[in-house]
Amino acid sequence: MAIRTIIVDDEPLAREKLRGFLEKEADVEIIGESRDGREALETIERENPDLVFLDVQMPEMDGFEVLENLEPDRLPTVIFVTAYDQYALKAFDVHAIDYLLKPFDRARLTDALSRARSEFERQQVGDVKSQLLALLQDVESRRSKYPARLVIKTSGRVVFMKVDEIDWVDAAGNYVRIHAADDSHLLRETMGRLEKRLDPEKFLRIHRSTIVNMERIRELQQQFHGDYLVVLKNGQRLTLSRSYRDRIQELLDRSS
Repeated sequence: MAIRTIIVDDEPLAREKLRGFLEKEADVEIIGESRDGREALETIERENPDLVFLDVQMPEMDGFEVLENLEPDRLPTVIFVTAYDQYALKAFDVHAIDYLLKPFDRARLTDALSRARSEFERQQVGDVKSQLLALLQDVESRRSKYPARLVIKTSGRVVFMKVDEIDWVDAAGNYVRIHAADDSHLLRETMGRLEKRLDPEKFLRIHRSTIVNMERIRELQQQFHGDYLVVLKNGQRLTLSRSYRDRIQELLDRSS
């Protein structure tokens, strides 16, 4: 059975070199190539490959961000292609099925493929995915905890939204609706999970179904019984729920 494989690298020569090596492997079928993280995300979701050779360092969206934005049950087996320093490689040694450190030769690629084949033969796909999820958690702990952008898949396209551009967020069933400038996008995420991904120094939960960018708050209007109405710079008026009033009070005390 052929190993359905995708190559992801932003360097054309790197893709060409890897493709040339893989074409000599009888059991490898190259079903796609991607030049960046955005293409990789779309191609992996569409083709559901067995194996992905994934470049780590790419513009806009790196290899780890690609994997973080895939559903856990859609994670393929991954061999990373990287020029990372030795410190970062410790994470690969512990968690990854294998990695290719640039520049690599065919012998090194053959070794990595042998490890992948062994995993397929033992049918330990679940274990491989667990390893990959552990790697992502390890990498996340090494870099900034809060992402600088969100990846939103909508209407057959992928939108890269800078977190700082978000005005406010509200719940919409199994989704959240992200409002920015004159546009809004639906993201399949819960309010609780999204709140954990946003920097609490910048974003404030003011209601069970509302999160607001504190930089966008123009004023707070006190209502009866100590309630507040939150007015944004664009005129949007949001209700501050009593159960979330303590954080606003902290901000008021801090500024007084």
